[in-house]
Amino acid sequence: MSKTTVIGGFHAVLAALEDSHDKPFEILLADTRQDERSSRVKGLAQHHGVPVRVLPRSDLDLKAPDGLRHQGVLAYVPEKKLDGEDLLYAPAEPYRLLLALDNVQDPHNLGACLRTAEAVGVSAVIVPRDRSAALGAAAHKAAAGAAERVPLVAVTNLARTLARLKELGYWITGLAGESAETLYDVDLTGPTVLVMGAEAEGMRRLTRESCDRLVRIPMEGKTESLNVSVAAAVCLYEAYRQRHRPARRK
Repeated sequence: MSKTTVIGGFHAVLAALEDSHDKPFEILLADTRQDERSSRVKGLAQHHGVPVRVLPRSDLDLKAPDGLRHQGVLAYVPEKKLDGEDLLYAPAEPYRLLLALDNVQDPHNLGACLRTAEAVGVSAVIVPRDRSAALGAAAHKAAAGAAERVPLVAVTNLARTLARLKELGYWITGLAGESAETLYDVDLTGPTVLVMGAEAEGMRRLTRESCDRLVRIPMEGKTESLNVSVAAAVCLYEAYRQRHRPARRK
């Protein structure tokens, strides 16, 4: 039998009903929610045959994982199975953009990175199997539904995975604050892997050595670094901008 995860928040629960292959086992809805989003949850749950229990909000507070702001809705869902590495090794088509997160262990950061990755059309997000935040309630909530829509691939050895992607024709670009080149100096079109390091330590040595180039985000103020999810958003949207800029007229 599948392991169960509790998720909360309307974005996450609606995505589980709309986009997930495995639908929730059960949904809990606070009796104080009498609005359009709660009606939408009830309608989708009925359509997919998912039972809904209406309970006092205090009951949801007790059932929610610590720190989760559930907004009056919880769902018991099958634990998400991470995608296999074979998903990564498709032909390196020019449109393919991958995001690799090295040792990112804050679930809120993982979820926020998934949210931006889905927004810009990233083909997959890559994490190390043993050195990454779990895709639990906090990550699902921060992802706002994106955890159900963008493939998340856990790999045994990130450096080896990057080396294989390089052989397939991907250009591996890592973010490092001490780099001479900035994000805006490089071409991010074509098959690309963007690599972000951990919240404090940055990329591990072998991960850095697997990159074709290192770039930094230019910063004018006294702040030394950005949160990894913010840095990922800056880099992903620069890649998106370059890939979607209109052609110049001759």
